[in-house]
Amino acid sequence: MPIRRRRGAWLSARVGAALLLLGWWSSAVAGTLDRAGVETLFPKPFIVHDRDPALPVWPIYKQSYNDDVLVAYLFESEDFQPIPGFSGTPVNLAIALRPNGALLSVRVLSQHEPVFVDGLGPEPLNDFVKQYEGLSLNQSIKIVPPGRVAAKNREGVAAEIDGVSKATASVRIINETIVNSALQVAREKLGFSKGRDPNRVARIKEEIFEPLTFGQLLERGYVRRLSVSNAEVENAFKGTEGERLDDEALRAPNDAFADIYLAEADVPIVGRNLLGEANWRKLMDQLDGAPAMMVISAGRWTFMPENFVPGATPDLIGLAQGDAPVAWRDFVWRDRLDLPEFSNADAAVMRIAPEAAFDPATPSQFSIRVIREKGIVYPEKFSRDFKLDYSLPQELFDLPPEDKGLGLGSIWASRARDISILAGGLVVLAFALARQKWLARSPRAFKIFRLAFLAFTLVFIGWIAQAQLSIVWLFGLVKAIRGEGTFQFFLWDPPTLMVTVFGLVALFIWGRGTFCGWLCPFGALQEFFGEIARVTKLRQFSLPQRYERLARLPKFLVLAVILVTALVFSSQAEKVAEIEPFKTSITLIFIRSAPFVLYAVALLILGMFHYKFFCRYLCPLGATFSALSFVRRWNWIPRRKECGSPCQMCRVKCRYGAIERGGDVVYAECFQCMDCVVIHDDPRQCVPLVLAAKKARGAARRLEHAQ
Repeated sequence: MPIRRRRGAWLSARVGAALLLLGWWSSAVAGTLDRAGVETLFPKPFIVHDRDPALPVWPIYKQSYNDDVLVAYLFESEDFQPIPGFSGTPVNLAIALRPNGALLSVRVLSQHEPVFVDGLGPEPLNDFVKQYEGLSLNQSIKIVPPGRVAAKNREGVAAEIDGVSKATASVRIINETIVNSALQVAREKLGFSKGRDPNRVARIKEEIFEPLTFGQLLERGYVRRLSVSNAEVENAFKGTEGERLDDEALRAPNDAFADIYLAEADVPIVGRNLLGEANWRKLMDQLDGAPAMMVISAGRWTFMPENFVPGATPDLIGLAQGDAPVAWRDFVWRDRLDLPEFSNADAAVMRIAPEAAFDPATPSQFSIRVIREKGIVYPEKFSRDFKLDYSLPQELFDLPPEDKGLGLGSIWASRARDISILAGGLVVLAFALARQKWLARSPRAFKIFRLAFLAFTLVFIGWIAQAQLSIVWLFGLVKAIRGEGTFQFFLWDPPTLMVTVFGLVALFIWGRGTFCGWLCPFGALQEFFGEIARVTKLRQFSLPQRYERLARLPKFLVLAVILVTALVFSSQAEKVAEIEPFKTSITLIFIRSAPFVLYAVALLILGMFHYKFFCRYLCPLGATFSALSFVRRWNWIPRRKECGSPCQMCRVKCRYGAIERGGDVVYAECFQCMDCVVIHDDPRQCVPLVLAAKKARGAARRLEHAQ
């Protein structure tokens, strides 16, 4: 297809550039709690201490007898995990974290999520965050559809909380904000492991089990052995003051010094075979979901010497995962193993602290420490460590999706069905638009296809997948360009991201019409109302061409006002963006207060008399796509030399007023309805084709008469 300079492209380019340049000026100032604000949240008898100079947290105390007892650390989420929402602005929460890792309270300080501003209102959000009170960072918190079960599970390792209908992506962002910011504070103030967060660890498949002997457990790698000979220990101390201090090691260098076996007891195929069914069930009940390792020492070295304190953290053995030590302690489990070969061995179960976020599917490193002493009164000590790598086969676990830092993998996995259906729909649309001549050869078939796809857009893309693009996403884009946020907020809503990317790619190929004419749910809804008007033969109004051009300008003014408001008066931006009826009609499906519903319905009714009135004259998102339409590379609508002079058929039939009297197509206003493409190839509608056919028939008749 030929590449041509289009009339008005310079104006679109300048308008688009000017609007985007607005993003580089004006700055937002993040608000923070002061002492008065904290004391409002925690009035007397709570005592607010000074804000920590090293970490932005407020210690909250309460007097007990003659001493102050730490109740919680209060902090703002934006200081730790400012994940941008759909307006590009993070939700800021006041989070109070108890010393034991439990959440005392979570309150909303500020938020600009469109669905919670004037859509559902703030109450559902306040109710949602209130559910976190009493939950612990030791738990994995799962958001489930509201009302799915009568009573949510809030105990044990996994806890369930209600989500919010029509705000799936927003509540997931808020969940990540709460958990990740609280974990950062817990790691700095409460001694939590620097390792993984509990929502990112693999889950054990409880159903996998088969009876195995100890030898088979060892052979398959479910139990790992660390065997150290006397000679190896002596060699480790060689060249130090600790060498040649063990007479037995010198007498029998080939004998075993340490013979250690390590096994993860909470994995059924391991623990049940080691302990037996009854003992293992009893142990699991007492562990209450915490992971545990069994350590067996069969050599002359033991990790339980005479000064070993039951229930304490052992001094001579350790466990690490990655670069972080794993917190564990003796669980005081002394039931004898049903293994004759270890009847005289020392065995213990080590309970791993839940806050360590131990991942059973990730390799860990077990170590023993051998200590030698020289001297009697004040002996000098020397130590050497011996290590054992421990890992279990991946098939024993349900692995979490690969994550890029903010739980995005789980978001995409949870939307797999929507992603698959939408991807299929976009593939169908791309194929159809790429073969437009084939698609348009039958007017009736094309009409059926278009209405069917618009129904898919309205029902699935809009009401089910909730992928209605809005001018609000431009707020986030501008803030990301200014460096006040990241582009990552797009990733939190996969269907919306897919529609956005497809629409932007199509912008380069076909122009703004692909999104506005095929993928906008509200646009589809307007088109169905237009079809009702056509069937019922309602009188249609249109503007003369000279006024039509002027009528297109208000949408650019609306866009400019919204962007300036977002930059200068950001707290009011979502209210100004309510000129879009998308939230009312698509996101909330008209379940909203009367003024918003009446406004949306009025626009739809107006569109029945003046085709797609809102899209053509008021839509700020349409103005954005129109302003960017200069990037389109091809004039894809076929034209004939007769188009515009003398033929005016396509101009008259174009309900968008996107064809000028001279026959040129104004692509910045074209919605890609393809009516003109259908006419162009239809010998019954295209005037030049009709005349050519008539002329051919006349010539044929003359030739017939001449013969």
